[in-house]
Amino acid sequence: MSDTPGVLAHAMVMTGRSLRISRRNIDAVITSMMLPVMLMLIFVYFFGGAIDTGTAYDSYVMYVVPGVLLLCVGFGSATTAVAVSEDMKGGIIDRFRSLDIGGTAILAGHVAASTVRNLLSTSLVLGVALLIGFRPAATAAGWLAAAVVLLAYIVALSWISAAIGLLARTPEAASGFTFFMSFLPYPSSAFVPVDSMPAWLHGFADHQPITPGIESLRALLLGGAVGDTAWLALTWTAGILLVAVALSGALFRIRTR
Repeated sequence: MSDTPGVLAHAMVMTGRSLRISRRNIDAVITSMMLPVMLMLIFVYFFGGAIDTGTAYDSYVMYVVPGVLLLCVGFGSATTAVAVSEDMKGGIIDRFRSLDIGGTAILAGHVAASTVRNLLSTSLVLGVALLIGFRPAATAAGWLAAAVVLLAYIVALSWISAAIGLLARTPEAASGFTFFMSFLPYPSSAFVPVDSMPAWLHGFADHQPITPGIESLRALLLGGAVGDTAWLALTWTAGILLVAVALSGALFRIRTR
């Protein structure tokens, strides 16, 4: 394994490569960016008038935007799994290994590129949300804390997507596996309060990784009481990140024997 400066340099090169590939697959990038926007518009304008969140927010858009931000992260991270799977299937990994580029650098490049794409897509979602009536009341510290929480989810979900890309044998299978990750915001407090769901679903909705992220973003952006939700969200992302990085390393070694 190369020393740390060498790994960082290789990761930067791999990040540039992944971003160039994204430029060539502009249709996939546009889809991952526009789908959360379309879902937000559908929920706000088609269903928003019929949904009573039972909260003090004066409009549904105020309630739903934090959930859509994490939904956007799930969609954006899914492309990482496909990109990693395509690399494994195409044989380019053998070429990289002959150049003494290790698995850590290759996967970190994919994750870094995913982070850049996700930051762009979440910025787009937030910009559209502001146009349709989202009015955050966050302080400067609140915006910074919200950005930290959101970035933590982007990195953690991107790494787990990289692991999925190594686990799947084809890009199509990788895309299918990431559906489950993109589905997680739905059985959470993203679109309706958990209390409005069937009783048998409460346990899962309350204790899955996306719910504390949404609740902390909602509180931070709208000036509400954060409590321990932000720390719980960061604990979830730290756990996901540790497992995903370790699993990715093990799977990469198995796939490249």
